[in-house]
Amino acid sequence: MTDALAIPDISVVIPCYNEEENAAAIAEAVIATLEPTGASFDLIFIDNKSTDQTVPIIKEICARDPRVRLIANARNFGQMRSPTHGIYAARGRAVIGMCADFQDPPELLAEFVRRWRRGASIVLGVRRREQSSRSLQLFRILSYQIVRQLNDVELIPNATGFGLYDRKVVDTLKHLNEPEPFFRAMLVESGYPIELITYDRPARSAGKSKNNFFTLLDFAMSALATSSRKLLGLPLFLGILIAMFSAVLFLVWGVYALLYGPNWTCLALAFAQLQISIIFIFIGVVSNLLGTISDRTRNVALVNELERVNFPPGY
Repeated sequence: MTDALAIPDISVVIPCYNEEENAAAIAEAVIATLEPTGASFDLIFIDNKSTDQTVPIIKEICARDPRVRLIANARNFGQMRSPTHGIYAARGRAVIGMCADFQDPPELLAEFVRRWRRGASIVLGVRRREQSSRSLQLFRILSYQIVRQLNDVELIPNATGFGLYDRKVVDTLKHLNEPEPFFRAMLVESGYPIELITYDRPARSAGKSKNNFFTLLDFAMSALATSSRKLLGLPLFLGILIAMFSAVLFLVWGVYALLYGPNWTCLALAFAQLQISIIFIFIGVVSNLLGTISDRTRNVALVNELERVNFPPGY
């Protein structure tokens, strides 16, 4: 086997979108951290159709260092599918997933490798706290609690997926063939033991976060649709609960109406609005479920690649 085709000990996968200010710096930091470990490694950027100079910058890095590789997506495939495709494309005996913006500290990589060498199957970094606006923090906490309560597996609080996964773990998850993979839940679902390392989340070195209310909402909806069977029974439970509550309230209101003559129209409209809103919420959830079923039956690829750079034949 030639060196070009040799399987590295570690593959580091970095998804990116409009990270022209961070791409070169994160590559340099990862390489500087892993070289002293003595492990062979490669670094795979997977670009989600950036509109800035991210791809040209990474190509320049690839030209200087054959250990750096690039997958350029044909379009933006979202923040669940693109990173997972990069992880599945990696050939390392262990795979590390991390962000490009330094909010996942590169200095932890050496500790990931050390624990993997001691036999760990999964090592995850866990943030002690989030650094974002109060409104975004509140929505993130709320959406996380909803996902956590309704998910079929117990999620690890503040674990974003930043960590190391042994080859057997990656191969197990790849065979699940999830069209919209909620990777952090899949890691727990795999059943392999997980070691945790807590850290303080650093501020972004440059650029700004791509997450907002709508991206987080889409992420939460996709997570529920792809990894929660409890949702299938929730509409029936809520429907029965609301019907019972409505019956009792209408009975009490009816007695009150006989004595004081309240405005029944306002009460009826309020309940109708409540029930319609709940119906529309679950229509949205069911739509996501149906979309996932459709993707599975169509065998949709996680991403379509535009090009690969620095990948040797047979990789």
